[in-house]
Amino acid sequence: MLTLYFSATGNSKFIAELFSRKMDSKCLSIEDDVNFTEKIKAHNIIAFCYPIYASRIPRIMREFVAKHMNELAGKKIIIFATQVAFSGDGSRVFTDMFWDATIDVIYAEHFKMPSNVGNVPLWRPNKKKIQRYITKAEAKMVRVCQDIKSGIVKKRGFTRFSQIIGKIQGVAWQGDSKEDTNNRNKSGFNIDKRRFSVEKMRENDVRIRKNCTVCNICVKVCPMKNLENTGNEVKQKGNCTLCYRCVNMCPERAITVLFHRRPGWQYNGPE
Repeated sequence: MLTLYFSATGNSKFIAELFSRKMDSKCLSIEDDVNFTEKIKAHNIIAFCYPIYASRIPRIMREFVAKHMNELAGKKIIIFATQVAFSGDGSRVFTDMFWDATIDVIYAEHFKMPSNVGNVPLWRPNKKKIQRYITKAEAKMVRVCQDIKSGIVKKRGFTRFSQIIGKIQGVAWQGDSKEDTNNRNKSGFNIDKRRFSVEKMRENDVRIRKNCTVCNICVKVCPMKNLENTGNEVKQKGNCTLCYRCVNMCPERAITVLFHRRPGWQYNGPE
């Protein structure tokens, strides 16, 4: 078994590593510098873990899956989605990426974790809340691993109700979730309409305040290589995946994406 994850600020990493320890699985971030083609080919079961953005998978994870579609064909798949509240079909939308390839989803689960959106006061976690999230996640993971070892199949987010809730949240964010690498989908949906989605319109929406000290932390940690030091300031390249990593790691709280109120707090993982 191989576990692959994308984690913006630590939540999905925590779940992926927790699962891997209990199942004795190799665990890798999709940002790691390894030969993923060979890694995927060498394993029969692939577990994916990622955060949910408005019931949709982060673009960086979708691009990774598209790149490795051929190797994933025929694999048994486990899906873990981390969320703040209720994502609807946050795990099921993973299957919308597969067109010609066939995968066998043997388990799917959602895990509630603390918010990393530091400029929405309502979602601010404190130490007690974070510990409650961790305790519940650990207890749920024990049940999940017992199910998988026993051959029990469960698919959170695959019901019709979950899909309806997911679509209500997800259409504005990404547009149609059924897209392939050629930007087409089976329903004939014109993927060009995605230019009106939040995800597409905010690819070039990183804002850096004047108190930026050009420390280069954001440049180094951006998973999309979207930020660059031009000599006396940091500029963006229009490729933001809206993960909030730079917002949470900036020592001056000088960066905002999506919501442009200065962050009142920063989150860098449950541990």
